[in-house]
Amino acid sequence: MISAKKLDSLKLFFRENDGSMYKKMKSNVFELIEPSKGNPASKAFDIFIITLIILNLITIIVETFELPDAVRSVIVTFEIVSVIIFTIEYLLRVWTADLLYPQLSRGRARLKYICSFMAIIDLLSILPIYVPLLIPLDLRVLRILRIGRLLRILKINRYTHALGTMARVFKEKAAQLISSMLVVSLLIIIASVLMYNIESAVQPDAFSNAFETMWWAVSTLTTVGYGDVYPITVAGKLLAIIIAFLGIGMVAVPTGIISAGFTEAINKEKEEEKEEIAYCPHCGHKLHK
Repeated sequence: MISAKKLDSLKLFFRENDGSMYKKMKSNVFELIEPSKGNPASKAFDIFIITLIILNLITIIVETFELPDAVRSVIVTFEIVSVIIFTIEYLLRVWTADLLYPQLSRGRARLKYICSFMAIIDLLSILPIYVPLLIPLDLRVLRILRIGRLLRILKINRYTHALGTMARVFKEKAAQLISSMLVVSLLIIIASVLMYNIESAVQPDAFSNAFETMWWAVSTLTTVGYGDVYPITVAGKLLAIIIAFLGIGMVAVPTGIISAGFTEAINKEKEEEKEEIAYCPHCGHKLHK
């Protein structure tokens, strides 16, 4: 007969082992779902999710065609399976959030992850199929919600280094980009007001107000030139020439800023590879190996 002391020891042993098994399982799940260069299982998982996202985007495009009922049924089934997989992935990421943010308590870590950009994208990408099941919606509202599935393309940012680099470049160059876009916006407003005052008398339908004239200003400044609205007076044509030339230089400014940012980022990444530094795909902070 087992003594009470021995029974307590056995209970403690199994409790400790259960806890360690739970932690090990959680750690294995975290290593699987988090992008990792040295883990083959994690790499296979990343490839699987990326492939699933791409197939989902293809089905969104295919749905715009006239399709047989059988094909539409297959697409609906595929959508349901995809959402189930994305839902499980989302829940697993919430569950392992305390391993992603070890400095926080379990509740705060999960809350921080739920409020992170990528977690919000994950949630919005699966909501379109759940909301109609819970709330009766008008068909037009339902269609707008289903467009939200396009947000799944942003999930790839978690699994590809290139998109992460792009995000960092835009973040680092945000002030310069905003400044250049403000200058372009001011130029569009000035061009719209000037062209309205010049052309409204002879073309009241085409240039009815400054806001309507803004369509011409944007298409001219960006050198697109649709040709649906254009000046016919000499002064209007001269202004159009000036705006077109200014557009060549002004629109190229943001492009130059982004190009310079990518060059800096590439050089920085090369230096960091030597120092063995990586970035967290969620918070963007440096992770020392």
